[in-house]
Amino acid sequence: MSDALYDTIGKGYARLRRPDPRIQAQIVRALGAAESVVNVGAGTGSYEPSDRRVVAVEPSAEMIRQRAPESAVVVRGDATMLPFRSNAFDAALAVLTVHHWPDPIAGLRELRRVAGWRVVVLTHFTRMLGDFWLVSDYFPEAIDEDLVRFPMEDQIRQALDVIDIETVPVPHDCVDGFLACYWRRPEAYLDETVRSGMSIFPLLDPELVAERIGKLAADLESGAWDDRYGHLRSLPEHDFGYRLVIAK
Repeated sequence: MSDALYDTIGKGYARLRRPDPRIQAQIVRALGAAESVVNVGAGTGSYEPSDRRVVAVEPSAEMIRQRAPESAVVVRGDATMLPFRSNAFDAALAVLTVHHWPDPIAGLRELRRVAGWRVVVLTHFTRMLGDFWLVSDYFPEAIDEDLVRFPMEDQIRQALDVIDIETVPVPHDCVDGFLACYWRRPEAYLDETVRSGMSIFPLLDPELVAERIGKLAADLESGAWDDRYGHLRSLPEHDFGYRLVIAK
C-alpha cells in the first residue's frame, strides 16, 4: 500500500470519497454476523460498520489525519504484515485498496490469516474497464496501469477460499468518487478536484490528462458525447466491473 502516494493525493479524500449507502449496505450484508472487523487499507474510514468492534489499519498519515474523531481505532501498518495474531477478528475487510498494496496476494493471505470467519474485499475486475467510455474513448492507458495493479480473479481465488463474488453496480448518483462514479455525469470529470479523488490520474502524464480532458470537454460541448452515450443518462445503475469478494 503506497503511503507516500496517499500522503500526496489523499488530502481531500474525506470529502471526495464518501461511502455510498447502497454499496455500504452490500458490504454490511457480506460481513454477516461478524462482531469484530479489521479494516485493512482503511483510508479515512469509509464503509467501516458502526455497529460492531472495528480496528483500522492504514499506512498513510494524511489519511489517518482525516479520520473522524468517532471512527474506529487505527493502527498505522502494512497490509502484508498485519500486527495481529491469527484469527484475531471475526472478519477482515478491504475496500478498493488491494491494488495499492506492495504485494496484493500476500496481503490477501494476511486477511485470511487474521480473520476467523469471513473475508470481504471490494475490488475491480479490470477486464471490464474497456467497456467504460472514459477509458475506451479518452484514457485507454488506464487499462495498462490497472492490469498491473489489480489482482485477477484467479489470483484472488488462489489466495482466498472464495464462497461468492457479487456484482457491485454503480448507482447513477453514486457519492463515492471512485473512477466510474460519474459514468452518467460526464461533466464531473472536467473538474480537477473531482479527479483528484481518483488514484489513476496521478499515474498518468499530466499533459496527456490535460489533452484528453480537453477532448472530453469538446465532445460534451459539441454533443458528440451524447450522440454516443446519451442513452446512459436514463439508466439507474450500471456494471463497470466492481466486485465484492466474499471468502471463508
